[in-house]
Amino acid sequence: MALKVGDRIPDFTGTDSNGNHFDLKKYTGKPLVIYFYPKDDTRVCTEQACSFRDQYEDFKALGAEVIGVSGDSKESHIAFADKYKLPFILLSDGDKKIRKAFGVPNDYFGLIPGRATYVADKHGIVKLIFDSTSGRIHMEKALEILKAF
Repeated sequence: MALKVGDRIPDFTGTDSNGNHFDLKKYTGKPLVIYFYPKDDTRVCTEQACSFRDQYEDFKALGAEVIGVSGDSKESHIAFADKYKLPFILLSDGDKKIRKAFGVPNDYFGLIPGRATYVADKHGIVKLIFDSTSGRIHMEKALEILKAF
């Protein structure tokens, strides 16, 4: 079942781009921007990641953590993060458990993993769900809602 505004972000674990165990509980008490994207190093996904990179200090200034999630491998995430100097967490979700926990739909007739951004307040309550095939606008919407907290 898909998350809705007002729901609590589900607890999840994963593997980050450094091969480290990631546990969402470590970020309790912080606003979160969790964005799902289809594939590392593709045009729109790169635009999206770089827009979050370019405004990352603004997110940090608001106390928020940015987390990108795709089905790509740890090795793919390492190369992607290195190539574009991405300062935030990238999680590998090859088994789609995180995607399913959030209820992120697929795009293009179910053929491509969907692109969606979730913003949660420091209590883990979803304040924004934004679903668009456009990359850059996800960062803009996330930053806008965080500034309104």
